Amino acid sequence: MSDVPVTWYHSRVSDSACVPRAISAVPSAVPTAVPTAVPTKTVASRHSALVRATHWITTLCFFALLVSGMEIVISHPRFYWGETGNVLTPPLFKLPIPASRNLVPTGYGYVLPDQNGWSRYLHFQSAWVLVFTGLLYILFSFLAGHLRKNLLPHGSDLKWRAFSTSIASHLRFQRPAEAEAWSYNVLQRLSYLFVIFVLFPFVIWTGLAMSPAFVSVFPATVNLLGGQQSARTLHFFVTLALVLFLLVHVGMVWFAGFKSRMRAMITGRAAKPDAEPMERT
Repeated sequence: MSDVPVTWYHSRVSDSACVPRAISAVPSAVPTAVPTAVPTKTVASRHSALVRATHWITTLCFFALLVSGMEIVISHPRFYWGETGNVLTPPLFKLPIPASRNLVPTGYGYVLPDQNGWSRYLHFQSAWVLVFTGLLYILFSFLAGHLRKNLLPHGSDLKWRAFSTSIASHLRFQRPAEAEAWSYNVLQRLSYLFVIFVLFPFVIWTGLAMSPAFVSVFPATVNLLGGQQSARTLHFFVTLALVLFLLVHVGMVWFAGFKSRMRAMITGRAAKPDAEPMERT
C-alpha cells in the first residue's frame, strides 16, 4: 500500500472546500483601500444670480418689445415731427414697406394683416416688466457694489494710451484673453453704462410720452420732446440704436467664445485662468 497521504472528501462537498493543509493558512480579512477625498477645483461665480436673472428677463422683454413694436410700426410706417401727424400731413420720413391699414398711403397695392391689437397689448406689458426689472438691477448695482466693481471703468483705463489700445484691438478683431471673461474691458464698461443709463431710460421716456394717460398726469414728459409725434420718431431711432448694440453684443460674445460666455451667464461659472485646484467647500 502506498505511503502517499490521500485527502478524503465527501462527494457532496464542492472542490472549493477541499484545500490542502499546506496552503490552508489564508488571511481571514483582506485589507481594503480607504477612499480619500479627491480635491476638486473651486471656480468662483462670474455673475451673481440676480444679474443673470435680470439679464435674461431683459432679453425676453426686449425681444417681445421688438416683435410687437414692428407690428405697431407696420400699421402706420410714416413718421412725423411735432404734436400731430396723420395721412393728410407730410411725413418727416416713411419706411418703404406696405402698411397693415388700407387708409395709409404707402405706394403698394396691398395691405398686410392687421396685428395691431395683440401687438400693443404685448408691447405695454413687456415694457412694464422691463421697467421694474431695470429698477431692480440698478438698485442691486448700487447696493451690492456691482456698479463700482464691474461697470465703472478704472482711471488707468480712461487714459488715451489704454483706451486707444483697446479700440485698436477690437478693430483688428483680436480674440480677447481668458482673463477678460472675468472682467469687462473699458469699451464694454462704457457701452454698458451708455445702454443702461442713457438708451434704456430714453426709450422708456419716449414710450411713456406717447401714452395719453401718462401725459395727462405728466405733460412735461412730452412737451420737452416737442410733441407726441416727435416722441414716436425719437422712440424709433433709440430702438434702432439698441438693436445695433444687441447685434454687436451677440457678435462679440460669439467671437470671444460663445460656449464659455453663455455658460457664465446661465450658470454663473467660468473657467478662471491660472487657478490652483482648491477643495470645494
